[in-house]
Amino acid sequence: MESGRHWLHGMPKLELHLHLEGAIPHNALWQLIQKYGGDPEIPDQEALERKFQYPDFPGFIQTWLWKNTFLREYEDFAFVAEAVARSLAEQNILYAEVFFSPGDFARFGLKTQRIAEAIRAGLAREARVRVALIADLIRDFPPERAARTLAEAAEVKALGIVGVGLGGSEQEFPPEPFAPVYEEARRLGFHTTAHAGEAAGSESVWGALRSLRAERIGHATRAEEDPKLLDYLAEHRIPLELCPVSNIRTGVVGKIEDHPVRRYFDRGLLVTVNTDDPGMFGNSLAGEYRLLEERLGFSHEEIRRLTLNALEASWLPGADIERLRGVLVTGHSERR
Repeated sequence: MESGRHWLHGMPKLELHLHLEGAIPHNALWQLIQKYGGDPEIPDQEALERKFQYPDFPGFIQTWLWKNTFLREYEDFAFVAEAVARSLAEQNILYAEVFFSPGDFARFGLKTQRIAEAIRAGLAREARVRVALIADLIRDFPPERAARTLAEAAEVKALGIVGVGLGGSEQEFPPEPFAPVYEEARRLGFHTTAHAGEAAGSESVWGALRSLRAERIGHATRAEEDPKLLDYLAEHRIPLELCPVSNIRTGVVGKIEDHPVRRYFDRGLLVTVNTDDPGMFGNSLAGEYRLLEERLGFSHEEIRRLTLNALEASWLPGADIERLRGVLVTGHSERR
């Protein structure tokens, strides 16, 4: 088993569903907490570890919001971006598409454009991994605010912002009101994804596909509630950004054996596997794959197929896709 773990860690990998703010390593978050005077409920790093336990999905969202209160200055984003990039590089993740949620930080007077600049500056300090950015428009805020975030992101698109997403409290805010914002995003040249079928059912996935015309779906855990939806996803080869450990930790799925990743894969859906918020769930991409191998019977070849699926579903330029395909097939990394 140890050799299998070594193989999974060393295997070149890609990640398509990763939130910057949810990927902050605990030592980096602890430094930010101390920077801002500490938190009486978090006297030490052991207490910080315990903070990341959630009774349900709304409880997870509350912890997410708490954590974000320690990102108050632009330099904080450069600091965490470097820490996240270093973590990715250490896992042999060659390429990642990373969400950032600028709307959460308007309360501190921070602007989308300068947040993006700070993130890019931090990422640039770690040359071993290539990172593209996805602006999360955040469904908890009104569509008008999402439109403003989109316009601001468009001003700094050249910083490697390749797409937009829609995260947040899916169970309370359906996707349909954001349709005009997504139409404008396409006009501006952005790719599109949306969280759906995580905290709400298959109707949420249909809404993301029909109203938002999202190219990819994040989570889609509950898509199998509607067999016709699975047929549609398979026929149109819609990429799914699955996050098994995340779904278990937030209570969306009880245990890995109940997760649809094996069923989706066997049905021929375009499945990718991702960590979502590794700083909040204590997971890694190699750990996700190991769980699939040990508990759901995924072979090494099937795990390699998952990495190739991620490449196919990525928003990389065609020439870069072909270059990375050779790296993934041979298993030999090429660092930039």
